[in-house]
Amino acid sequence: SALESIRAELRERIEWFEKQGKLLEAQRIKMRTEYDLEMLEQTGYCHGIENYSRHIAGRPPGSRPCTLLDFFPKDYLLIIDESHATIPQLRGMYEGDRSRKQVLVDYGFRLPSALDNRPLRFDEFQALQGQTIYVSATPAERELAWARADALRRAGKPVPPAFELEEPPPGTPELSLERGPIPGVAELVVRPTGLIDPKVTVKPLKGQIDDLIEQCRKRAERKERVLVTTLTKRTAEELTDYLRNIGINVQYLHSEIDAIERVEILRALRKGEFDVLVGINLLREGLDLPEVSLVAILDADKEGFLRSETSLIQTAGRAARHINGEVILYADAMTDSIKRFIAITEYRRQKQIAYNKKHGITPRSVSRAVQESLASYDAKRQQADMLLRDAGMDVDLTATIRELEEEMLAAANNLEFEKAALLRDQIRELKRALGVGEPVKQPAVAAPVDYRSKTRSRKSGRNRAHL
Repeated sequence: SALESIRAELRERIEWFEKQGKLLEAQRIKMRTEYDLEMLEQTGYCHGIENYSRHIAGRPPGSRPCTLLDFFPKDYLLIIDESHATIPQLRGMYEGDRSRKQVLVDYGFRLPSALDNRPLRFDEFQALQGQTIYVSATPAERELAWARADALRRAGKPVPPAFELEEPPPGTPELSLERGPIPGVAELVVRPTGLIDPKVTVKPLKGQIDDLIEQCRKRAERKERVLVTTLTKRTAEELTDYLRNIGINVQYLHSEIDAIERVEILRALRKGEFDVLVGINLLREGLDLPEVSLVAILDADKEGFLRSETSLIQTAGRAARHINGEVILYADAMTDSIKRFIAITEYRRQKQIAYNKKHGITPRSVSRAVQESLASYDAKRQQADMLLRDAGMDVDLTATIRELEEEMLAAANNLEFEKAALLRDQIRELKRALGVGEPVKQPAVAAPVDYRSKTRSRKSGRNRAHL
C-alpha cells in the first residue's frame, strides 16, 4: 500500500541521516512523516499530501507526474502566448522547483520522494504537445526554427540539422524575419485601427538629456505621455530627480516598487497626473498605454540583455498604440541589435503603409478607458488598524506581529528553521491574544478501533491510504 511504501522510504531516510551523523534531521523527518502517516490513516488526508503523490499514485521513482495535458485528446491545439518569454519559463520550472525542494529534503523536512511532485521537464512537456501555435511580437529563433522544420516535414523535404537543435545558431539567415516571409510562420502586422509601427530615430549620446527634455516638453504640451528607459535603478532615480527639479512632471518605476503601487503609477500616467515615466526593464510586454506617443531609450548602444533586439522591439511597442508614436534611440554606435530592430520595424511599417493605402484605411489611436483605482496597501493597513482600535485592541501589538513575521521570513531564508518555527508560534500566541488568530483546527476523530478484535476490517485502511 501507499502507507507501507512511505514507511519503507522513511526507514531508509532515517538510516541515511544517522550514518551521516545528522541526528537532528533524522528526528525531524521521523516526527514529520509519522504525523502525516497518522493523519492519512485517520482522515485520509494530511497537509502537504501532494508530496506523497508518487506513493499514492504508485509511480516509480523519477517518473513524471500526471498533469492537465494528459486529459487533452491527441489532436488538441496548444497556443503559447508571448512564447519568447513563456518557453524559457517552461524550461526553468523544473530546476527552480527542484532547487527549492532539495533544501527541504536535505534538512529533513521532506522525504526524497517529494522531489517527484514537480513540474514537467521541457522534454516531457514537448512529448505531450499537440499542434502548437507560438504567439509573439518577438519570436526567438528556436520557435522560428521549430515552425520552419515542421513546415519542411509536412512538405516532405529534408530538415537542416540546425533546425533540430535545442538552440539554433544565432543569425541563421533562413530565420530572419526582415528578409521576408518564413514558411510555417504567419505574420500579423496589420492592426484593425490602421496604426503603423512607430518611427525610429537614432540620435547621438552627446546632449541626450537636453534633447530628451525638449522632447518631453513637446509631448506634454500635446497632452501625450513619454516613457524613458535607462540601464540601472540608480540612473532611473537620478534622472527622475533631475527632470523633476527643472519642472517636468515625472515618476520612476523599478522592481523594488511593489506590484500594487506599480499599477497605481501606470494608472496615474494614463490619467495625466504626470507626463513622463522613467523605468528600466518593466516597460515591456503586457503594458497597454494608449496615451504614450514617445519611447526614449537612453544608452541604446550598450549591448546586453536590456538592449537586445527583443528588448528593443518590446519596449518600442509601448508607443505603437498612438498615431504619433515614435521611438528615439540615443546611441553613438549601431549595434547588431539596433540594426536588426530597425530592419524589422521598417519591414513591418512598409507592409502596414501599403495595406492602409490599398484599402483606404486612415490610422487612428487606440482608445481605452482608464481602470478604477486599486486600494493601496498602506490604506488597507490603516483601515485594519482603525478597526482594531475601534474594537479596543492594541495597535502596537499588531506592529509587533508584523515585525515578528519579517524576522520569521528572514530566519527561514537563512535556513534557521527552528528559530523560524519559534517565531511562528509566538505570532500565533499574539494573534490569539488579540482575538484575530484562526481557531485551531482539531483533526477529525475516527471511530474507535478495538485492537483486540480479530475481525477488524483492513480493507478500509487500504482504501484510505490510496486517497
